[in-house]
Amino acid sequence: MGLFNRKGSKATSDVDSVTSRASRTTSNLQSSAPKKTMNGSSATLPTSTFNAPLPPPPDPNHDPAAYLRSIYAVRERSKYIHDKAKRNQLVHFDVDSSKFEETAAYLVSIIKRDFASNYHTIPPHGRWQHFEVGGRARIDQLLTSWPSSVDAQERTRRLLDLFLVSVLLDAGAGTQWSYKSKESGKTYRRSEGLAVASLEMFKAGYFSGDPTEPYQVNAAGLNRLSPGQLAIGLQVTDDNPIAGLEGRVGLLARLAEALEGSEYFGSTSRPGSLLDYLLSHPTTQTSTVSIVTIPTFWDALTHGLASIWPASRTQIGGVSLGDAWAYSSMPSRPGAQPWESIVPFHKLTQWLCYSLMTPMTRLLNIQFAGVELLTGLPEYRNGGLLIDTGLVTLKAADTKRGVDAYKHNAMVKGQPSMEVVPTFGAEDDVVVEWRGLTIGFLDDLLVEVNRMLKLEGSKKLSLAQMLEAGSWKVSRQ
Repeated sequence: MGLFNRKGSKATSDVDSVTSRASRTTSNLQSSAPKKTMNGSSATLPTSTFNAPLPPPPDPNHDPAAYLRSIYAVRERSKYIHDKAKRNQLVHFDVDSSKFEETAAYLVSIIKRDFASNYHTIPPHGRWQHFEVGGRARIDQLLTSWPSSVDAQERTRRLLDLFLVSVLLDAGAGTQWSYKSKESGKTYRRSEGLAVASLEMFKAGYFSGDPTEPYQVNAAGLNRLSPGQLAIGLQVTDDNPIAGLEGRVGLLARLAEALEGSEYFGSTSRPGSLLDYLLSHPTTQTSTVSIVTIPTFWDALTHGLASIWPASRTQIGGVSLGDAWAYSSMPSRPGAQPWESIVPFHKLTQWLCYSLMTPMTRLLNIQFAGVELLTGLPEYRNGGLLIDTGLVTLKAADTKRGVDAYKHNAMVKGQPSMEVVPTFGAEDDVVVEWRGLTIGFLDDLLVEVNRMLKLEGSKKLSLAQMLEAGSWKVSRQ
């Protein structure tokens, strides 16, 4: 199966290393062995300071679908790609290791520019910051607008309602769409435009089935949302088209189905009721502060929202795996099982985790154990940084194939005029390899960025902070 071939006992040990991790309970991840970074130094990634017993990952030999849907599998499976990347033995990309420190230095320059020495003030990556585009604290203003009779838990539920719908609406809007805020009169595009639009729709009661309670999202409200209503809310017209309007409506309709009668979303059929599920879960520690484990949170999102994702994606044993894809160069061995060729990413579920944790922490001081299980988001902004800095370069044969695909697609009627770039489907080996190496290099860059900033111990940036202030931000400039 290509460059990742293994023979004999070596192949068995590769697979057994996964199953051995699945057979033991992890109390916390701070005891993990130091990893080797791109420049050869040894360091551990910053970990959460709130520890709680974490469950072991599912055993892929017994339940491969559960394993591949777990957060544990994302970094473990991507590691095979990352290891090859560090040796410049990838199938589709060349790696120039001399560019690694330059890439880290670039991120450091951006972080220093925007935060000087106040690195502790960098917020974690999440949807909250998108609502603050233009320097306006819209979420704080929203909270202030509610009467004191709305307690902290209900305020948190409302923000979870808003943030979950806003994240689901945050697909690529296309190059022509924009949104003019009804409150400020300013115009915004892309993720920030969709954030402001979803917030103003939320305040107007678009997602609520009760006109007397506009500040909520529930199944009844989503069920009555038509394509025409969503188009009005997003200011979509012939002159202001948005990509995927019907797809967004369909996604919200499937969300409505998922909310109804779910143990995760309660009798109210609201995303915000996830708060009550987490606080009452037996794995949640409640003493001075409530400590929720990431695997518990992850499982709630994975199982609670399973029905909203396309069933046509990769499956194992009839179970849809979501954002997980076959990669031709994963290690092989005699008698290998189908799951062993699959690399999961679960980017949107991770984005939901990052985004929904913030209101729970800010409003209720809920802490999360095992945050270090989450990875850098394997998407075009973070992955594009590695290409823009020359750390990785698409190989010539794949470049030609991608450009040919672009030219073919450009001939389709209605396609917008844009820069010629290699084009690949989400399932393409090139994209899977790119996303896998992105996860690994973001981990390496975090270690190097902290070293360059001379941050140690509890002062180290978390991965979520580096994403927010560095790798994601630079792609927007």
